[in-house]
Amino acid sequence: MNGVTLLKCICEDTRFSILELLQKNKEMSVNDLVLKLKKDQPLVSHHLRALKQCKIVNSKESGKSTMYFISNKEISRLINDIVKAGEKMVMVCEDPSCCSC
Repeated sequence: MNGVTLLKCICEDTRFSILELLQKNKEMSVNDLVLKLKKDQPLVSHHLRALKQCKIVNSKESGKSTMYFISNKEISRLINDIVKAGEKMVMVCEDPSCCSC
């Protein structure tokens, strides 16, 4: 996968939010993600499926639940770096459109 394809896979609010949560929590079920994101289960499942197709997220069965996790350390590090860069950019940017306040 090239860089542009990777960014296209993660450049959506719900997908990026899922990745942020998985990066912080290591692994989560769909129900956990639904509760944290406050979004409908079909929507969360749809985005998890897309992330799996891009091989950004993997899953494993755990009893009656399926647990989702980021597929590798590089993706996890990338998500962390993007979050940090975004925080720094908002602090230095004087344009109101930089902050969704």
